This record gives sequence, structure tokens and C-alpha cells, in this order.
Amino acid sequence: MVEINITKISSKGQIVIPSDMRKDFRDGDKLLIIRDDDRIILKKTTKISEQMKEDLEFAKRTDEAFKRIESGEGIKMNFDDFIQEMKSW
Repeated sequence: MVEINITKISSKGQIVIPSDMRKDFRDGDKLLIIRDDDRIILKKTTKISEQMKEDLEFAKRTDEAFKRIESGEGIKMNFDDFIQEMKSW
């Protein structure tokens, strides 16, 4: 069943999850937060596998790299130099 409620954000960027929405949560529970444009998804995580942690870190680093490229901070090189760079990794 879908539950809907409204909350607000504080001047410090904090939000309160309404009490009726957090009945299955306990103090110290961890939440995975995913943002996609104007949508934010909170997911309770009882266990985050090492693979999931690596995937999340990869996604974060990839997003940061794209932002650097879009802002003009990328490095341009020809194909042969690129292959040589990759071999050094």
C-alpha cells in the first residue's frame, strides 16, 4: 500500500519523516538516499553489500567526472595516448 504525507525542509537542510511513515524504523537505521533531478528516494538499508557500496561509489565518481567534463575541466588526448594512459592503470 502506498502512503503519502507532506513534510518540510529546515534551514539546515533537515527533514522530518512523519511518525506514521517511520513506524518500522529504529534509531540508528541507515537510509540510502538517491536523487534524480527533483525526486529524492529514501530506502531503508538493513545490509548494503560490498558490491552495492562499490557500485554506489562508482556511480558517484562517474557523475562527478561528467560534471567536470561539462564544466570544461576534462582532458583531451588522441586515441593512441588514451590507450597508453589506460595501460598505465
